[in-house]
Amino acid sequence: MGAHVFAHRAARELRATGETVRRRSGVTTIGDLTPREVQAARLAGGGLANPEIGSRLFVSPRTVEYHLHNVFAKTGITSRAELGAVLFADPNRPSS
Repeated sequence: MGAHVFAHRAARELRATGETVRRRSGVTTIGDLTPREVQAARLAGGGLANPEIGSRLFVSPRTVEYHLHNVFAKTGITSRAELGAVLFADPNRPSS
């Protein structure tokens, strides 16, 4: 769709201001998520519904939906069941 043209232009403008362009690695880690997205993802991965997550984080269920949408978009995860397994798996725990 020609987005690379806009990316090159933005990179050129950033360089002109002295900033550098951050390269995307293609792999999203927990570090790429905002703190709120991590909190919402952890609670959703634990089986809580949006209203329950919202009450714990003091935000609306719609805001929780927004954060989870961002998590799914950034990570490529497609379901809540995958959240706990993929994002927050303990690397030291043997798989069964």
